[in-house]
Amino acid sequence: MRFRQVHLDFHTSELIEGIGSSFSADQFQSMLKLGHVDSITVFSKCHHGWAYHPTTANEMHPQLAFDLLGAQIEAAHAIGVKTPVYLSAGLDEKLARTRPEWLVRRADEKTQWAPDFLSPGYHEFCMNTPYLDVLVAQIEEVVQHYDADGIFLDIVGVRECYCQFCVRTAREAGVDPRDKTAMRPLRERAYLRYAERTNEAVHRHRPDLPVFHNGGHIPQGRRDLAFLNTHHLELESLPTGGWGYDHFPLSARYVQQLGRPFLGMTGKFHLSWGEFGGYKHPNALRYEAALSLANGAGCSVGDQLHPDGLMDEATYRLIGEAYKEVEEKEGCCEGTVNVADIAVLGVEASGRHRGAGDNVADADRGAVRMLLETNRLFDVVDMQSDWTAYPVLILPDRIPADAEIEAKLAAYVGQGGKVLATGESGLRPDGSGFAIDFGARWISAHPYRPDYLVPAGPFGPGEGASAVMYGEGQRIEAAGGRVLGYRQNPYFNRDVFSFSSHLHTPNDKRNREPGIVEHDAGVYIAWNVFGDYAEHGSLVLRQMVDYALSRLLAAPTLATALPAQGVTTLQSQPAQRRLVHHLLYASPVRRGRNVEIVEDLIPIRDVACAVRTDRPVRSVYLAPQMTELPFRSEAGSVAYTVPVVECHQMVVIQFD
Repeated sequence: MRFRQVHLDFHTSELIEGIGSSFSADQFQSMLKLGHVDSITVFSKCHHGWAYHPTTANEMHPQLAFDLLGAQIEAAHAIGVKTPVYLSAGLDEKLARTRPEWLVRRADEKTQWAPDFLSPGYHEFCMNTPYLDVLVAQIEEVVQHYDADGIFLDIVGVRECYCQFCVRTAREAGVDPRDKTAMRPLRERAYLRYAERTNEAVHRHRPDLPVFHNGGHIPQGRRDLAFLNTHHLELESLPTGGWGYDHFPLSARYVQQLGRPFLGMTGKFHLSWGEFGGYKHPNALRYEAALSLANGAGCSVGDQLHPDGLMDEATYRLIGEAYKEVEEKEGCCEGTVNVADIAVLGVEASGRHRGAGDNVADADRGAVRMLLETNRLFDVVDMQSDWTAYPVLILPDRIPADAEIEAKLAAYVGQGGKVLATGESGLRPDGSGFAIDFGARWISAHPYRPDYLVPAGPFGPGEGASAVMYGEGQRIEAAGGRVLGYRQNPYFNRDVFSFSSHLHTPNDKRNREPGIVEHDAGVYIAWNVFGDYAEHGSLVLRQMVDYALSRLLAAPTLATALPAQGVTTLQSQPAQRRLVHHLLYASPVRRGRNVEIVEDLIPIRDVACAVRTDRPVRSVYLAPQMTELPFRSEAGSVAYTVPVVECHQMVVIQFD
């Protein structure tokens, strides 16, 4: 897998003339060199459905006069640049107009993406129709006729569909199409059949050629779906395109432990895919590329080629600023394994999504944001992961302890692991209370919202203060555990006949009950604090979680003085007998209505760090600068100070 990829979108209408008319192999190569690019995804077929090469399985774009795909591959290979080939799998707009019966249909017969044929946009195909035969033939043609370095299939996944092919399949299987639960296995099988047939279409001709099926997100807890991708994974995560800056670290911390090489895919755009003339600040792209490296990933940057085929020089200057740094650093980023103290069993990764109306991403996003801001080392795990590899396990907000989870928790706690559970997590779904011993007894869901936290320790606003808690809560009473924080109720819930002040009712100081309890199994916090943090970002939420983790993890592997907006990871390179400590710092600002922008990169100076290790340390140095750092090895740790962190700094701890 290469570290410096470009994903070159090329979705072009048949109404535009002169497709590829300005393409020049020399100019194409010079832009790849300017951008320090070592792999570029080029197009066989776009969302409009047109091919960019001579074809019998499809139709060549009517305004294209030559084999553009072949020319791009030849030019890239001549300078050592790989060329995965893209085919739009789920979208084919020219075919949608002639075969609308093959499209995904919602229950009300509306189509997917564009809701009808009078709105501009694409329409998605159902893979449980004869369309799959058409797609397979198009893939085989590319693999047989072109020296592709991979196949990238876009806009795919398990789909809820009510087209007449899916309705007939359901009824023939004795399934009521109106029963979503009963329909799910049929939809899973349709996607599996798609993946198996498309993989076979590639591998019957090129057994070792990578195939990637892109759905915009790698579903956590679905290793079966992830491993339908044959060699590697690509994490589509454009911060300004709706994913935000929290999505990639959350996704990467799950994916790296799966053992497959992977890329972090961002974009050069100010906003997102489909934007012409949009450029993000060079510092943003530098930061996003560094974030990929710090999380064990290679880099991919999305671009969109102008219909005339001329590569945009400003874009490749922009990409080149980031990729020049990546090229210098990638030797310290190959074959890495993440070092983590904490496992987060994400709500998505657990597969225990509670209620169709719940935003399951909030708890996971809030947990990852807190851990990043407190410089904790963590992985996101699923039910197949080995939890015993981590001293601490977090169950964020919405992880009910069904029989499978309860058994795994018992084994984990039995070998010495500690659990931090919040909200509904750790509670048996039958209402009989906690699955492990938090030193508390569950009473019921809490009827008041919001209510108040009164700390009983040195965290938050301090002992005796009352901090508002917006998240849903549970009522508990102590049963042998140590109370770390109390709950105070408001005088009453706010409604039309009982309200006080502008926002919510104040706390009633006359009584209190436990809200945070610590015992043998770990710490239980009786609010949905992670989802609350994702929504409101209240500092006291992070402080209480960090205090709980400090009690559960007395000797963390890494300590650093990096500020809250920093990101730090510790990657092991076993083959080189070294650890690589990544430190990043940027502070996104909000522009427009809801766009996070990285522009200024403020240097952070004299960052004290300590890494716990019992291995003899030979040297500590900055990479890629190769500047030796003074260090102290004592009491099972190595300590050093990083003089400057400007965007991204790597520190190599080299063992004997």
